[in-house]
Amino acid sequence: MLDNEIIKLYYARKEQAISETAVKYGKYLNHIAFGILGSKEDSEECVNDTYHKAWNSIPPQLPDSLIAFLGRITRNLSISRYRANHAAKRYDGMELMLSELEECIPDHNDVESTIEAKMLSEMISKWLYTLEESDRVLFVRRYWYAVSAQELAAEFNTTVNRLNVKLCRLRKSLKAYLEL
Repeated sequence: MLDNEIIKLYYARKEQAISETAVKYGKYLNHIAFGILGSKEDSEECVNDTYHKAWNSIPPQLPDSLIAFLGRITRNLSISRYRANHAAKRYDGMELMLSELEECIPDHNDVESTIEAKMLSEMISKWLYTLEESDRVLFVRRYWYAVSAQELAAEFNTTVNRLNVKLCRLRKSLKAYLEL
């Protein structure tokens, strides 16, 4: 089923919208959630919460891209779940990935910051397109999909150390680009 047809089902408040969403994007959403949480059960819960949040958000929202809309919801819910699960503890996985980006991206929660976040998102997108395709894929897989450094090193046929050096250079490049 096409995305616009699924969105029409949401607008018509037909429960078939959720089942069609699950059929079309369930595997993709589970991949995002599992990459962040590392737990099948927590991932499944986040994906189900994504369907619930999409049901409550469409309408009034009309997403331009259903896959991006659902992916962002899943990612945000998964990060929130991860933080809740590890509130009193420090683990390498997600904490390491998020801490790697801390120096590039400030964290504030007000209206002005929301507007700045949108502008920041656009700037990061522009920066990504200045990179070679392999660097762009590496950056997105690490920092959007939360793929571990070990898994990426295997995919890119390199060592974890070389991969981390490459990621460090990419973060420095991003920081320099954002400071212009």
